[in-house]
Amino acid sequence: MLLAVAAFAASAQTQTFVGVRLKEIARAEGVQDNALIGYGLVVGLAGSGDTNRNHATLQSVANTLSHFGVNVSTDDLNSRNVAAVMVTATLPAFAESGQKLDVSVASVGDARSLGGGTLLLTPLDGPDGQVYALAQGAISVGGYKVQSHGNLEQKNHPTAGLVPEGATVQRSAPLGALGPGGTINLILYQPDFTTASRVAQAVQRTLPGVEASAAHAGKVVVHFSQPGSAVQNIAALENVMVQPDQVARVVVNERTGTVVSGGDVQLASVTISQGDLRVSIKTDYLVSQPGDGVFVDPSRNIRTAIVPQTKIKVNEDDARMVQLPTGATVGDLISALRAIHLSTRDVITVLQSIKAAGALRGELLIQ
Repeated sequence: MLLAVAAFAASAQTQTFVGVRLKEIARAEGVQDNALIGYGLVVGLAGSGDTNRNHATLQSVANTLSHFGVNVSTDDLNSRNVAAVMVTATLPAFAESGQKLDVSVASVGDARSLGGGTLLLTPLDGPDGQVYALAQGAISVGGYKVQSHGNLEQKNHPTAGLVPEGATVQRSAPLGALGPGGTINLILYQPDFTTASRVAQAVQRTLPGVEASAAHAGKVVVHFSQPGSAVQNIAALENVMVQPDQVARVVVNERTGTVVSGGDVQLASVTISQGDLRVSIKTDYLVSQPGDGVFVDPSRNIRTAIVPQTKIKVNEDDARMVQLPTGATVGDLISALRAIHLSTRDVITVLQSIKAAGALRGELLIQ
């Protein structure tokens, strides 16, 4: 069944634009999340950890034990209760010391499952090599893998898990927007020349004494004549009402058959003709005996023969036609195609053909 979601207005003349706050479509440059990563060990696995073929895991266990005064050789280690993992987390902007973060854990060895394991203390580094958080805690795995005597039962991925609030921030997140000076750069989430121009005009119209100019489609430079608190300046910018430009775009997901139409995507005058041609070929193999029932002595030139009989049947349905006038929207097209019981794959093919014919006044994005 076709699933179509169409967001469009009745017509361009009667369309009513509603402004949005600037904070909904843009952010201050430097205010962003930061990726953290670390290497650690998960212990407490019931024989589902890394094997002895993973020398990195054995060396990591030996180094961890030596930290507590236990000196052992890697040759003396023979346990599958430990697994080497990569630990990742996201450090949000303005994160301060003591804040808790969720941690993702994934095996890097040949462990079968991380279920029931505990992540040992793991430093999490940022792109600059500094330690920003420490992670530790019990792992929650949303799956399982059970194997016995050649039988295997598995659900989801048991070699990856989550430690809820398993990391504690040790260093404040780096910021690049709240430094001295009266210039703030705004970065649009969806770069667009028209929207960037409207943002600059709205800022100058709403905030007297503030200069704003669009550097390009995704960046607007705002300069305050009287530099003050960066927090107050950004707060004032966030509440400026802006009318963003609507992008004419149709997104099609071939896997799920979803068609999403954004903006007021219109079509030029187009006629669509679609018909089904079905060809059925059936072959029967008959046995022909020599003599037609009369006994004949078999010889080199007389023998049983296989006679194929082929039946070909062609069914061609009447072509189904859809005609749309100029100015019709994608929603009108989908409704018309559903009326003639077109399948989801056929609808996607029709949209691609309309785009190729130049009748789709917008962008077609295939996922």
